[in-house]
Amino acid sequence: MSTQTFHLPDVGEGLTEAEIVQWRVAPGDTIAVNDVIVEIETAKSLVELPSPFAGTIGELLAAEGDTVTVGAPIITIVGAAGTPDASATARAAPSSRVAAGQRLVPRPCASQPASSRSRPCASSPAISTSTSHRSHPPALRAR
Repeated sequence: MSTQTFHLPDVGEGLTEAEIVQWRVAPGDTIAVNDVIVEIETAKSLVELPSPFAGTIGELLAAEGDTVTVGAPIITIVGAAGTPDASATARAAPSSRVAAGQRLVPRPCASQPASSRSRPCASSPAISTSTSHRSHPPALRAR
């Protein structure tokens, strides 16, 4: 059986450490991908961390109340798959859903005057376009 070690991730706030507030699992528990395993607190927020692996909890490597640095091991999962679930990775990185050779381009607002339509509209979602036929975004092309 393989054993995976889950390391404290950077939760996207630019902080270097977090406190383990509450474990939602115990050794011997069976978990699935994306089950919440721990609640951590940074200087900015309280965050629930989901498991990137399915399996059985092996060992909790940090106690509640411990301050842990980003990248430090916090839990082991026995019988876990060798890599995180691909769908969890795709949800974590929305840009990975854009096909190769494409980029996201903000849509202009129809309610904006024609002279300012090169700016994106806050209420319009970005659209995916192929970049194979363009070398620059429309607003940057020479006229």
